[in-house]
Amino acid sequence: MRLKERILEYMRHEAYKPVSDEDLAEGLHLTREELVEFWNVIEELEKNAEIIKTRHDKYGIPELMNLVVGKLSMTSKGFGFVIPEVKKSETDTDVFIPASLLFSAMHNDRVVARVNEPGSGGRAREGEIIRIVKRANTKIVGTFESSQSFGFVTPDDPKIGQDIFISKKYFSGAKIGTKVVVEIIEWPQARRSAEGKIIEVLGMIGDPGVDILSVIRHYDLPLEFPDKVQAAADRTEAKVSAEEYKGRRDRRNFHVVTIDGDDAKDLDDGVYVEKRPNGGFFLGVYIADVSYYVKENSPLDLEARERGTSVYLVDRVIPMLPQRLSNGICSLNAGEDRLAMAAEMEIGSDGQISSYEILPTVIHVYRRLTYNLVKKIVADHDEQLINDNTDILPMLNDLVKLREILKARRTRRGSIDFDLPEVKVKLDEQGKPVNLIKREGSLAESIIEECMLVANETVAEHMDRKQQPFMYRVHEQPTAAKIDKLNDLLAAFSLHINKNSEDDSVTPAQLQEVLQKVAGKPEEKIISTVSLRSMKQARYDAQSLGHFGLAAKYYTHFTSPIRRYPDLIVHRLLRETFKTGTIMEPRREKLKVLLPEIATHASQRERIAAEAERETVDMKKIEYMAQFVGDEFEGVISGVTAFGIFAELENGVEGLIHVSSMENDYYQYVEEKYALVGERTGKVYRLGEPVTVVLVNANIEERNLDFILKGNGVYIPVKSKKKIIAEVKPDKKKPQQIIHQPNALSGETKKPKKKTGKWYNAVDKKAKPKKDGAAYGKRKNKTTKK
Repeated sequence: MRLKERILEYMRHEAYKPVSDEDLAEGLHLTREELVEFWNVIEELEKNAEIIKTRHDKYGIPELMNLVVGKLSMTSKGFGFVIPEVKKSETDTDVFIPASLLFSAMHNDRVVARVNEPGSGGRAREGEIIRIVKRANTKIVGTFESSQSFGFVTPDDPKIGQDIFISKKYFSGAKIGTKVVVEIIEWPQARRSAEGKIIEVLGMIGDPGVDILSVIRHYDLPLEFPDKVQAAADRTEAKVSAEEYKGRRDRRNFHVVTIDGDDAKDLDDGVYVEKRPNGGFFLGVYIADVSYYVKENSPLDLEARERGTSVYLVDRVIPMLPQRLSNGICSLNAGEDRLAMAAEMEIGSDGQISSYEILPTVIHVYRRLTYNLVKKIVADHDEQLINDNTDILPMLNDLVKLREILKARRTRRGSIDFDLPEVKVKLDEQGKPVNLIKREGSLAESIIEECMLVANETVAEHMDRKQQPFMYRVHEQPTAAKIDKLNDLLAAFSLHINKNSEDDSVTPAQLQEVLQKVAGKPEEKIISTVSLRSMKQARYDAQSLGHFGLAAKYYTHFTSPIRRYPDLIVHRLLRETFKTGTIMEPRREKLKVLLPEIATHASQRERIAAEAERETVDMKKIEYMAQFVGDEFEGVISGVTAFGIFAELENGVEGLIHVSSMENDYYQYVEEKYALVGERTGKVYRLGEPVTVVLVNANIEERNLDFILKGNGVYIPVKSKKKIIAEVKPDKKKPQQIIHQPNALSGETKKPKKKTGKWYNAVDKKAKPKKDGAAYGKRKNKTTKK
């Protein structure tokens, strides 16, 4: 155990009060060498707020001192919550911080908060921020405005909550109404705004590409590779040489195929299957051997580690590795020899793996297939395509059979499948959205998913049983509080999940059983949605903690090293075991420190990538929907809050119906029923129920949609000969801007005349109408990635 961990362990479990550094050193019985290191470690721990130094020069653990260390999550209304990094118990809630007690902290800052009032009955604790440990927003993206002598930038992220003051000497050529990146040079104080200087002008609002570029800069995603990284990539050979076949199993005679999306260019994985006479199968999963080309601590490796993952935005891919590798020598391109890491498995007719081998290989991809092509062959039985692919038809049919066996095996052990459709936005050459395509998972995608899942499990179990340092993909148990909340809902349908009396745990099979019981019933949508929200997020860890959603005791990510850094680490660690079967002790000690750090960073980068991807898709969804203001749509209630309900349309777009627009009653939020209930009428709007809505506002700048309920809301459009294409909410501080887009349905390309709509307070019809549907915030679903 490292000295840092020893100090924290001692202070949490043996020291019953804050202690001086001398008493701490004495209690730990440090050696002379450890004593030299001790003072630096104490300083680092105190600087990171892992321990707190009192005014009497003693050290304590924050959670034992009525303090909470964590990330500040702000709201657009000016208050925030500190999300604890460490909890004394599962019942510890986030800490509510009112605007007056923020201590100049900003969204996402890492802070120390003092708890002033304990929470009760699920209510958040309340407190104040007493220290800012680390600032998060060194660069901010926003819109520039100016007067003659000074300017300010209004952040795109409403959670930032305050404009950034810009001295005239730091305008850097920015014009009014441009999107800019500002660097903070003075942090906010009690009565002073933050100050900054403009370091990049992105372009005018509405110019092609500026919206996506703003998101890229907001999340600080790197578009270009550093020169030394690109130079290292350029030196990589374009072809595999015969010398590199040594020490590898030759699998070039196997008809390995890749199956990916139509537009995929970085092809990580290929598969090959043979039916055995005993009813079982041989399955070979062949993964690009990226670790052969990307050596540890090389410029390519350090850059890939920092990026963590490739990012798939709505209009582009920001790769983890330069294209010469990701689309070239590492990509399993058809007709080319490629180096691969393989998991070859003998699988019985019951789905159990009787034997396996993990080994380096050389392959020659026989054919590149796509999900659409395979679907047409094995599901739609397209005669022409079947005739064109008779050479691989037997293997495709065997893959279908193997998929059924593997899926049945997962189902038997309790694996939970949430079938979440993906919405793909189709853009034209100018980056304008022209269509929304809702894609459900097809049989072809399920084939590849099952092959990759069984390979990931096999590799994870292999390394865990050998007790080697490794990188795992883990998905932990839902908390007892989440299960209790789910049970409150299930009780209304005479269902219940029994928790283990000893540790309050549940099994995946219990949750799967509930979902199977409601399949096809009206309550399926609400129970599936709440069940999904009860799940924790999957993450990376150096410990094998299992995967709850997959009901898998062992799981890792082995199959995508071109686009995920943890997969590259998995390959590297496997390679280190090939010669001797184990990793040597000095190396193991280094990995004990290195792997947890990589796992934490990779998990963070994964979440940043997911947020950026979702934000660009949502942005284009709203831009697309702006042409349909005033139109009716069928939808499903996807969220319920005290301020209104969210509705999701059939095309995957989501918008808010504010409670103030509901005209026939006063509505109260009943949390345990996930519903708004009318006081007089008893009308219930509940999660999962169908609704008919009218789109009344599509606010591209603030990225939200407003609906009203058909028959329970008032929308009075102003008559116009031409349909509105888009409208941005007026801002009193700024000149009104109207952004237009060609009508994708009618083919209209001329600039249309402005049209506005008004909607009234739901209860008091005499109230003055508002100019448009105000922005009330946006709910974000937390989904679990396998």
